[in-house]
Amino acid sequence: MRKVYYSPMRNPAAALVSFLVLSLGAAMAPGQQAALKTSALESHEGLTISAQPWTDPGLYKEKFPKKSPYAAGVLAVQVSFRNDSDESLRVNIERIRLTVLVDSDNRQEVHALTADQLADEVLKPAAKDPTAKRKLPIPVGGGSAGGRDKHWTELQRQAQDAGVPSSIVAAHSMVQGLLYFDLQGQFDLLQTAHLYVPDVAAMKGNRSLTYFDIDLGQRTPH
Repeated sequence: MRKVYYSPMRNPAAALVSFLVLSLGAAMAPGQQAALKTSALESHEGLTISAQPWTDPGLYKEKFPKKSPYAAGVLAVQVSFRNDSDESLRVNIERIRLTVLVDSDNRQEVHALTADQLADEVLKPAAKDPTAKRKLPIPVGGGSAGGRDKHWTELQRQAQDAGVPSSIVAAHSMVQGLLYFDLQGQFDLLQTAHLYVPDVAAMKGNRSLTYFDIDLGQRTPH
């Protein structure tokens, strides 16, 4: 198992970190307020990123009425990018990671699954020993699990529709959607999990923002 030692350095004064019940006011629709109600968040340089892990199986029923990613060991994290600045921002979605502490000195980075990879993972044949836990990190980018039939197409579309719709967050606007992380059912790892967003830049001049490191283990529970 490849070890990833995660020890980012940052000036604490550059970030304002809050773990509290969100109330973003009249600028947000009521449905958005409810969705972000128990999120962990971090805000600096005009951008607020919030994250709410979906640990309640019932949350998946609307987006995935037939095959739940959660039942297959995959965690959905609802993320919101709120841009209060006067310039458009670009978030590199592909570089977002969920970091978890596997043991005392081993923090692993789990890559977000694409909609294709999520469908492959959820619909793959069951393991011979369903109680056996595989070790992180989860390999990504491999070949398809095969059997991409209408059920695969339906699940892939559902994952795509529920995902983050754009990497561009216009000035004074918000983008919201789901990211998917294969924790192989080891949801207890969320106690040490951080959502790491390393690559955010202003569209004008390509100015980079300080990275975001959101502690999901300290969020307000449901």
